[in-house]
Amino acid sequence: MNKGKIIVLSAPSGTGKSSIIKRLLDYPELNLGFSVSATSRAPRGAEEHGREYYFISHEEFKSRATAGDFVEWEEVYPGTCYGTLKSEVQRVTEAGRNLIMDIDVKGGLNVKKCYGEQALTIFILPPSKEELEKRLRGRATEAEEVIRKRLDKADFELSFADQFDVRVVNDDLERAVEEVRRLIIHNA
Repeated sequence: MNKGKIIVLSAPSGTGKSSIIKRLLDYPELNLGFSVSATSRAPRGAEEHGREYYFISHEEFKSRATAGDFVEWEEVYPGTCYGTLKSEVQRVTEAGRNLIMDIDVKGGLNVKKCYGEQALTIFILPPSKEELEKRLRGRATEAEEVIRKRLDKADFELSFADQFDVRVVNDDLERAVEEVRRLIIHNA
């Protein structure tokens, strides 16, 4: 059985990355699988260990990070870490599935550094900064301060775009989905 490819999609918030991934899951020929992320936060509601996340203590998370068990991780809030275990990447790819990862830019570059040619990194770009701001405001779910922080973070994230294998502009969702689909088929 062939080992699966690792497909990383990174993008600023509001660029449509999650919408693209959701559409890609409709294509069985892509043979996509997901890894279960680890977190140091407590389960919420009906979340189960091993299904939504691997729930581990903050101490264990930090210990495993120090031991090099994660391909990427970040302390998102003080005391709350999220990351992808190398064992999860191995579980999906050794089963012959293509692992699709929706992670931040630093995490995406770490995956590429760790897995080299087995990883295809795709950066999803907005058509323009103005359009990105329009999309974030169009959600009407966040306060002005949150929108400003997302736009500032987007500037930072966009500065990494040229370090990714491929850049795809999401000016039309169907066209962006098709472009990413072709990239996966060509590279898997």
